[in-house]
Amino acid sequence: MFFQTIDNIIVETHGPSLIEITKNINNWIKKNKCFRGILNTYIMHTSASLLIQENADPKVLEDLLTFFSKSVPTSSKYLHQTEGSDDMPAHIKSSITNTSLSLSIQEGRLILGTWQGIYLFEHRDKPHSRKINLHFMGE
Repeated sequence: MFFQTIDNIIVETHGPSLIEITKNINNWIKKNKCFRGILNTYIMHTSASLLIQENADPKVLEDLLTFFSKSVPTSSKYLHQTEGSDDMPAHIKSSITNTSLSLSIQEGRLILGTWQGIYLFEHRDKPHSRKINLHFMGE
């Protein structure tokens, strides 16, 4: 039978990092008895994002952090600095990555590649509580 449900999960961050949240989402899927359908994930912030990325070699995550810190450095030259010098760089990083992901679920599990995981990409320097909205439609 078709149904839909909407909920949020909270993820605590501790500065710039990629935090794997695949297990959090799989636990939510199991708790809500989502068998087959589409799950839309949406991070409700403009200074963090969501990624599907390799989860086998942690050096991939280190390289991504290095790339983004060099490509979009913290600087006092940005006009927007309401919350500090890392404010505008966080918005830029968020704008060139993803704030939402649509994921397939089959037999109560996320459909991901062998070496893929879902990550919250924190762009700010200080710790934050990040809210991720989960909206499932299916059986």
